[in-house]
This record gives sequence, structure tokens and C-alpha cells, in this order.
Amino acid sequence: MLRSKDLLGLQSLSAEEISEILEGAVTTKELLKSDRKCSEDLKGKTLVTLFYENSTRTRTSFELAGKYLGANEVNISVATSSVQKGETLIDTGKTLDALKVDFIAIRHPMAGAPKLLAENVKASVINGGDGMHEHPTQALLDMFTLKERYGKIAGLKVAILGDIKHSRVALSNLFGLTRLGAEVYMYAPGTMIPKGIQRLGAHLAASREEAIEGADAVMGLRIQLERMNGGLFPSLGEYSRYYGVDGNLLKYAKPGAVVLHPGPVNRGVELTPGVIDGKSSLITEQVTNGLAVRMSVLKLLAAYRENNI
Repeated sequence: MLRSKDLLGLQSLSAEEISEILEGAVTTKELLKSDRKCSEDLKGKTLVTLFYENSTRTRTSFELAGKYLGANEVNISVATSSVQKGETLIDTGKTLDALKVDFIAIRHPMAGAPKLLAENVKASVINGGDGMHEHPTQALLDMFTLKERYGKIAGLKVAILGDIKHSRVALSNLFGLTRLGAEVYMYAPGTMIPKGIQRLGAHLAASREEAIEGADAVMGLRIQLERMNGGLFPSLGEYSRYYGVDGNLLKYAKPGAVVLHPGPVNRGVELTPGVIDGKSSLITEQVTNGLAVRMSVLKLLAAYRENNI
């Protein structure tokens, strides 16, 4: 049983809670494989997706997760909502509470926004990505993908390469993977490494080869130009040459190592097309697993609400 009405980040989750979500995703993925792809687990419940930033995978995944579990699902387009009239996040949340919403999946450019919303609403808030802070369901789906492949997380070596400084995916993965006993190696330009990341459990590699050497999984991260002021690297071409991952570099990983990426992928920048579309890539499978994980999260939060709210 989860210990909170909300899922705001993996830093605050125990290993037991993370494992419970991953175990629940096994069941929900079986549902996705069936012909009907629907249940009544959330019948009578309402899920709102409230995204202040663009998204394809995460927003659609939350919407389908709610629908497949039988919930009523409403997407709020911030561009055409009262936010454009100056409505605050708290007031938006109170409006949704008054409409008897049960779940709010939120993406926001400001770190801490989901926490602020959760503290001011009765609905369960799920963080779909907040600034450069966390993206818990993405990390959970990454871990579920690894557990499906290897049967475990403990003892795995995961190499994360790319724009670590601006990546909420990297931070959530670091929290979740290390909590379940994996080793996380990171490599990026010095301008894209956040200060103090080692204190959170990351191993900083001196080269791509060191990061990937003996890795069970190699994760590429998108360069997040929308969060940069510029000047962090010379050009996309030089970044690809010195920090991208191609088939030759994958030879340093363990035989059978897998390639992950949260998407969308900048083809030819962080990963070459041959790596993206190669036999080691689980990028498409990650999308399916994201749906299964978000269904699991909704079911567990619904169980919490049933017993505590």
C-alpha cells in the first residue's frame, strides 16, 4: 500500500512502494495484451490531465490509463483555460476539487508545482514532470522495462548519458534505481552535470567508454534546448561526436545490453539511428510499459483513497 495520496517523486518512495508499483504493472500489462483492454477498477472515478508543457507520450499515456481502467478522463488545455486569464495553480486545483475530481496528473515547468498543488487539494496528484526536478512515472517505467528483461534491478549497472543537468528523468531514475540496488553511471559535458549529483549516489564517469563498460543498460537523454540559455556545448554535431552513443560504443556494454530513451529522440544526436532502431533498443517497449505503470499507479492511489480518504 502506498503511504500517500499523491505520487510526487521517487526520492520520497520506499523500495517497497516502488516494488509494489512495478508488481502491479505486471497485472496491468496483461490487461493491455487482452482483446478488451478495459476494466472497471476506476469506474465512477475522474482523472484530469493538467499539462502546462507539451507532451505526447506522458499525457496520452495517462489519458489511456484512466480510460482503460474505467475512469472518466478529462484533458485541460492550459492554452485555452482560465490560466490564460491569470488563474493561479492553487485556484485551478480548488476548482477541480469542487468538481469532485479524484486524480490530477500534472506537468509543470516549475519544480515543486505538483507538491504545491497536492498540499491544496483533496484529489490525488501525480507528477508528470516538474521543471528540472522529477518525472517519477518515467523512471518507474524504465525500471519496469529493466525488470522485465533481467528479472531484477539489484546488481544492474545502468549508464545514463546526455543532458543530465536539465533532466528530471535522470534524477528520478537515480533515486529509484539506487533504491532498488542498481549502480548508476553518468556521463555528460561538464556544463550538463549538476553539482553534487555524486552525493545522491551517481558515479560520474570520465568518458563514454567508462560509463558504458560492463553496463546492462544504456540510457540516452534528450538535449533539452527549451531549458537552456545557450553556450553549454559548441554545436549539435560536436555533441554527437563526443557525447553521443553509436553501435561501436555499445560494444563496451555487456553482451545483450539494452538501450533506453525517454523520448522524443533527437536522431543522430544523443543516439544514432542504428542504435535507436537496433535489436538492443527497447524504446518502443518503454512506451507500452509507461501505460502499464501509470495504470498501476492509478490503481494503487485509488486503493489508498478508499482506505484513507
